[in-house]
Amino acid sequence: MSQFYETNSTTKTNVQEHDVIMRSRRLLDITGVKQVESFDNEEFLLDTVMGFLAIKGQNLQMKNLDVDKGVVSIKGKIFDLVYLDDQHGDKAKGFFSKLFR
Repeated sequence: MSQFYETNSTTKTNVQEHDVIMRSRRLLDITGVKQVESFDNEEFLLDTVMGFLAIKGQNLQMKNLDVDKGVVSIKGKIFDLVYLDDQHGDKAKGFFSKLFR
């Protein structure tokens, strides 16, 4: 799950991989997950090593969660996968404000 990238001759940096594998829009396997921020049957919000990932769909369920390895599996009908980063700051604020109403 983790790889070491050498930054100079004496220091190594541990960088966790982040992969998203979708099968038939019904099953998602995601690695590099730091935390599951929130979830329900229509939306998941994951904090990954590459930023926040919002997943929208129908009848979504967490099939597997391994916090130590940073792996999450989600099943259900997948409609949308969106990374919420600085380029989408307004969209991220809107998403978070909907979550915490």
